[in-house]
Amino acid sequence: MPRKPEPASQIALPLSPGGSQTPARIVVGNANSAVIEALQTPDRWPFHTAVLTGPERSGKSLLGRWAAGRGILVVDGADALPEDEVFHRWNAVQQGGTQAGQPLLLIADSTPWNIALPDLRSRLGGSLQLALGEPDDAMAAELIHAHAEARALTLADGAADYLVPRTGRSFAAIEALVAAIDRISLERQSPATMSVWRAALEALHGPEQQKLL
Repeated sequence: MPRKPEPASQIALPLSPGGSQTPARIVVGNANSAVIEALQTPDRWPFHTAVLTGPERSGKSLLGRWAAGRGILVVDGADALPEDEVFHRWNAVQQGGTQAGQPLLLIADSTPWNIALPDLRSRLGGSLQLALGEPDDAMAAELIHAHAEARALTLADGAADYLVPRTGRSFAAIEALVAAIDRISLERQSPATMSVWRAALEALHGPEQQKLL
């Protein structure tokens, strides 16, 4: 008999979302638990540096905000910066640098992060590599509720049980689904019940989705 996945948990962010529709909490599950554990022990990072990558909308920036609240130097979107600037940031936390010994978290949107500068490539290659995965059923269910909560959207009972098997298994797909439910619910001026869930699934996945509804 297949083992039932462990329920996802959550950790609060140290910062207010400021009206954003991004969740104000980090859902902890199979895709990120090992990364979060590593972020809590920066004293173990080789060269005081970790590199975080992951799928689109997987919460890299949320984790960066949480890490920054724990005193970690965070460079979000590091792969979009000039490579010599990133090299300078790395040098700064090494022995003799201006921020020597401080942990540095570099967040890259590109997976893999293709670095042209040989010196930077070799330095970061020796740093801790952290990669986010894709959510399992338990984490997907909790993500649906987290995105709904961020939008002040009330989902009828049983939403996650119904939606998880019928939508794409990625952070971006789950976020898009909740956004579609919210939009359709507002357009119809009706609660987010099964008829709205079905309309959102069809809007995202096309008419062929109907056979699964």
